Amino acid sequence: MTLRLAVWSGPRNISTAMMRAWENREDCEVLDEPFYAFYLKQTGLDHPAAQEVMASQSTDWRDVIAQCLASPPSGSPIFYQKQMTFHLLETVDRGWLSQLTHCFLIREPESVIASYARVREAPTLADLGFEQQLDLFEFIRDETGVCPLVIDSRSFLNAPRAHLNAWCTHLGISFCERMLS
Repeated sequence: MTLRLAVWSGPRNISTAMMRAWENREDCEVLDEPFYAFYLKQTGLDHPAAQEVMASQSTDWRDVIAQCLASPPSGSPIFYQKQMTFHLLETVDRGWLSQLTHCFLIREPESVIASYARVREAPTLADLGFEQQLDLFEFIRDETGVCPLVIDSRSFLNAPRAHLNAWCTHLGISFCERMLS
């Protein structure tokens, strides 16, 4: 059976570092922001490498959902999905979400805003994903009856080994030392 782990965050929440930790496991395959091309096409926003992203991923949300629900191409038992909350637009059906295991990465808003403002001028609330993250968290909690795991980025960075170990235990899988590399 495949563990499909959807890890939701906004920007600047150690999401890439977390994805790298999981991809260091031999039993895990990762999927990096699968809704990004769909989001770019729908919003028309000018993001760096937007054309390349749209050429490399499906812009149809139905295809993206099928990819998220499929087995990883390599057949790995763990399928880690780095998801950005603001990429999942309201027009996308959410019924499929109950078929995944979810985790939310959070970070104090002041740090997110300060970090994001260094790479993008005048970010909006929608760019930061806070409202979308809360809506998605509440939807998943209400739909599944399970309160998803929430990881605070600052706390995680203060004790990565302990947090990764506890997360693996929570998921019923063994901790892998390579996750710290």
